[in-house]
Amino acid sequence: MVRKIIVVGLRYYEDPFYKHVTGASGPPAGCGHQRNRSLDSVLQRIPEDMTPTSPEGAPLRLPGDVSTPRLALPPGVPAGSDDSGIHTPPDGTDEDRPQPPAAARSRESLDSGNPEDTDKPPDPPDTIPSIPNEMSAAETSKNKGFLLRLFESKLFDMSMAISYLFNSKESGVQTYLANKMFSFPYEDVDFYLPQLATMYIEMSDVADVLRPYLVHRCKQSAEFSLRLAWLLTAFGGDSKRSKAAKLRDSILAEEIRPAARRGHHRSQSDASALRITTPSGRHLGDLASGRAFDNGCLCGEQCSCGAPRLAPQTQFLTALTNIGRLLAGVADKERRNGRLRAELASLDLNLPARVWLPLHHRPHYVLRIPPHAAAVLNSKDKAPYIMYVEVLETEGHEPLPSRLLPPAPPAPHSPPIRHTKSEENLVPEWPALVPYTAPEDDAGDCWSHDDDDLAHYAATARLPAPDTLSQMSCMSAASLQSASSCGSRESLAVGAGEVRRRLADATAAPPPNAFRHDPADPSALALKESWESKLARMRSSSPYGSLSGWRLLGCIVKVGDDLRQELLAAQLLRRLSAAWRAERVPLRLRPYEILCLDAECGLIQPVLNTVSLHQIKKQSGKSLRAWLELEHGPPNSEGFLRAQNNFVESAAAYALTSYLLQLKDRHNGNILLDSEGHIIHIDFGFIFSTSPKNLGFESSPFKLTREFVEVMDGEDSDMFSYFKILMLRGLVAARKHCDQLIHLVEIMRMGGQLSCLRSSSAVSSFRARFHPGRTEPQLQALVDRLVRDALRSLSTRLYDNYQYYTNGIL
Repeated sequence: MVRKIIVVGLRYYEDPFYKHVTGASGPPAGCGHQRNRSLDSVLQRIPEDMTPTSPEGAPLRLPGDVSTPRLALPPGVPAGSDDSGIHTPPDGTDEDRPQPPAAARSRESLDSGNPEDTDKPPDPPDTIPSIPNEMSAAETSKNKGFLLRLFESKLFDMSMAISYLFNSKESGVQTYLANKMFSFPYEDVDFYLPQLATMYIEMSDVADVLRPYLVHRCKQSAEFSLRLAWLLTAFGGDSKRSKAAKLRDSILAEEIRPAARRGHHRSQSDASALRITTPSGRHLGDLASGRAFDNGCLCGEQCSCGAPRLAPQTQFLTALTNIGRLLAGVADKERRNGRLRAELASLDLNLPARVWLPLHHRPHYVLRIPPHAAAVLNSKDKAPYIMYVEVLETEGHEPLPSRLLPPAPPAPHSPPIRHTKSEENLVPEWPALVPYTAPEDDAGDCWSHDDDDLAHYAATARLPAPDTLSQMSCMSAASLQSASSCGSRESLAVGAGEVRRRLADATAAPPPNAFRHDPADPSALALKESWESKLARMRSSSPYGSLSGWRLLGCIVKVGDDLRQELLAAQLLRRLSAAWRAERVPLRLRPYEILCLDAECGLIQPVLNTVSLHQIKKQSGKSLRAWLELEHGPPNSEGFLRAQNNFVESAAAYALTSYLLQLKDRHNGNILLDSEGHIIHIDFGFIFSTSPKNLGFESSPFKLTREFVEVMDGEDSDMFSYFKILMLRGLVAARKHCDQLIHLVEIMRMGGQLSCLRSSSAVSSFRARFHPGRTEPQLQALVDRLVRDALRSLSTRLYDNYQYYTNGIL
């Protein structure tokens, strides 16, 4: 068998195809196969004058009329072959070449990038060990087959693809993997979009193979186009002529235009609600025009007029970030709140419009931003603010509701009066209070008003603007619409039972755990209200609340902070959470969405039904355990025990996460407690090798205070032992999946854009914290030591005192 392989190899030396590989002459016609470099290196070590010999040692002479022995070939396969086991067609034209089946033609080529070129398996990437000199060609082909089987197996996912794409230097492998991305679900690829954008910026060879997929996705979705453009802006630096800058400019200039999709085009019926006859896009960005987010398209479902598709959305987000920049110049927090509501009221005049909130992935339109519900968050230097947005979820064919506009001003020479049956009255300015008369008796359980003037005015007046409507205390949109449906002689009726209910709700005593208004922290009152009650209250007062697709979303706008590190931290939290879920470890993390618009601003998804530990201590004056007893009941109640269990599982999850990511700046303003008892950490601006002011003051592996241990019933309790067991199980499970986390960090380290990864030892230290060489008993001893050091840490207490004296954070 060995001699036959050598003969085949010698036969290959005389073949014209070998001359093509070695550069002696051009390839034979119709041959699209290229030799693997590792195979060439093996063959080049064989002496050229080597002659096959007989068993007696004499040179073997083959007669000319006897064909050289070859390996057995399947029926119907051409006779050409090389020693790699990959059969090549005989010399001839492309017409003489037999065509592969359709399944083979659909597979991507690894060398030329042409999906219909050949069916050649991929070359092994750099991570595959090199082939020894004595390894046979059959074993070489076997290794190549193993790699191809891996790429085509069901276990091969986007995590493996991004790792091979980053580590491999073979153009064929890169092309294959880039084409393989078309077969992955969109949500799997979108998770790694920051890494893909970074590789597109920093790796020119990878950018060439990624471009077809990215352009394809940009043509499919306007949202993907903007997300990619924002990431290229955030991680692209100051380069103006790079491939990334050109792609970003092409997207924003709409040279790569998203495909027409139902639900993002203005229909003729929608435009008829406006007070203009010929809309255009010249008012884009002008908040005073009332049409700042209208692109002027009247094509209906399929746009053919060339109206801008992405500009309205970019103008909408630019308006939100500009408000954050304005608020940073206002020192007093109460004045900041007033300025915020005034700016949002001006922006709200331009809604509803076909813009969306990128943190929410279901198709929707923004209907309204209630100004009174927004609040500036507690921050000393910056002015992040939280707002609540009313949206209409759609499936792409629901019409956009008519915009509620204030009444048009009267003509210049028209007196502002009107005639009635009995007298002339001045036209009241909008908003107007509803006059009513006291009831004569309460037998009919209704209060009726006979006011022809009111009925006539309500029937002829337009509905108010949403921001004006939100400031009215005596008239709702529902009552106005009911008034407009009445005739001139019908009476306007209001149920007395409804009036009593509203008065009772307004005068009811607040619950014992409610927060009061705090001028130093205006957001505390808004955040303490439960999401369910906020949703019901805002829907009942909204003019769009009756729509079936009405939804309420929250959004935090942050300007002046680098959210790129938070974006990486959110990815790592999701990977850790998935690893613990796969290993069935009951550790609870709450990752949230981060959207980077550029290097210093972005949007953050708020965590609902949460308040910070600082707000709890300041508003209630109680300890953490006393607050949980107030919220969930006495210590032996089912509600408290459930909240205590949630607290332990989430505290262990974030303690281990803080150790792995070296999370710093852990004061009580950055730690939240939700309504179910879970601990949630936010603000990941200092991870890995960075710390506030680069002092490295917080030396504790994670934050574990005496208050936390008190919630767990003390150091000798079963719950505290459960806390340490969960940390051990979480570390063992995370170690099994550590490669997925390390690859995320390695890719984002390119370019030096993230300050947390500029240290040369950032990645190696991150890998070392998984302790891959330790046994489980050694890991248990490590966890006990980490818990003991965290509980006795002096730096934790000193940092909390520092935050109290400098920023007033308890």
